[in-house]
Amino acid sequence: MHSTAGTRPGAAAAHDSLLRGRVAVVTGAARGIGEALAGRLSAVGMHIALLGREAQTLSAAAASLGTPSLCVEADVTDQEALDEAARQVADRLGIASVVVANAGVAAGGPFRLTDAGLWRRVIDVNLIGSANTARAFLPQLARAHGYFLQIASTAAFGSAPMMSAYCASKAGAESFAQALRGEVEPDGIAVGIAYLHWTGTDMLTGIDDHPVLHALRAHQPRFARRMHTPGQVADWLAAGVEHRAAHIYAPPWLRWCQPLRPMFPALVTRVARREMRHTPAADLAAATGVMGAGGQADWEAYTSAARGRPAPPR
Repeated sequence: MHSTAGTRPGAAAAHDSLLRGRVAVVTGAARGIGEALAGRLSAVGMHIALLGREAQTLSAAAASLGTPSLCVEADVTDQEALDEAARQVADRLGIASVVVANAGVAAGGPFRLTDAGLWRRVIDVNLIGSANTARAFLPQLARAHGYFLQIASTAAFGSAPMMSAYCASKAGAESFAQALRGEVEPDGIAVGIAYLHWTGTDMLTGIDDHPVLHALRAHQPRFARRMHTPGQVADWLAAGVEHRAAHIYAPPWLRWCQPLRPMFPALVTRVARREMRHTPAADLAAATGVMGAGGQADWEAYTSAARGRPAPPR
């Protein structure tokens, strides 16, 4: 996904943005939604710090931005690395006014067949990583009276079988952000939660290989099955950032689903149970593992570090 800085509609009016000249930090910025959002925020005049695991891909994303930027290779599960990243951001770009906890990975497959280390890694990146990000940057956000945005998911609305770690992590991230909001409001920090639906990132490239996810999407109304591009989602997120929104829905119609949330777990379970009854066990087992190139890069870096070997450059 290439940045649209300089080409996005309305970018010519960037000088009117309240965000112009301020600093935004985006984790998981090497690709997908993170990369696209970095481009949108750059287009309204923000200086961008891109954090992620893939140094080469981060640098390529930063090269397309039209405003000053900084790349920091950091694992969001490493608090010391994030603290150092926060120091670099403050020293080289200025204190952060916006921090987006976007870094995320996913793994699919039956819980009993999923590697225990991989299952924990999804929780660590998506939930613990968000908390680590907040911990590192809250002092700067307090000085700037800034905005912390937690990227959540409709996976928090109704947990899907075959996606236990991802759904647990996103539900946890939502709860974390809700709790944090009340704590930091007296410091002038606003906390937003973004609910994302089907988005065409590499994480969902093989969605048809995951029987339950494929069935859940197929049983939704036509408008709800639509796969949105990272660019479309980034537009909704950037608008929410500018307005310091407490909730961002991508797509916007998701806001009408909030009152219906008590119904979703039973509906999701019903569809998933029907699909799993008619899917051979071998097919369910084949759908087990890391989802997407970004998740694969993170898992390779993590396992390589555990073995004491450098991960392949990306």
